[in-house]
Amino acid sequence: MNKLSKENISRLSFSRTEAAEILGLSPITVDRLTKRGLLNPSRATRRPLYPIWELERFLKETSERVNL
Repeated sequence: MNKLSKENISRLSFSRTEAAEILGLSPITVDRLTKRGLLNPSRATRRPLYPIWELERFLKETSERVNL
């Protein structure tokens, strides 16, 4: 059996600061988006974790549609 290790597992969630960096925003902006309900972190731990699928959803839902 394969043992789980950091080398063979991709990150599933990110801290507030990491999420901000991924989105190209400041951590304060991530806080504002969370407060407005546009970003929904997991609250399973003491600090919010932003799953990668939530970051992708946010970008998809807030992107402008281009008419070709």
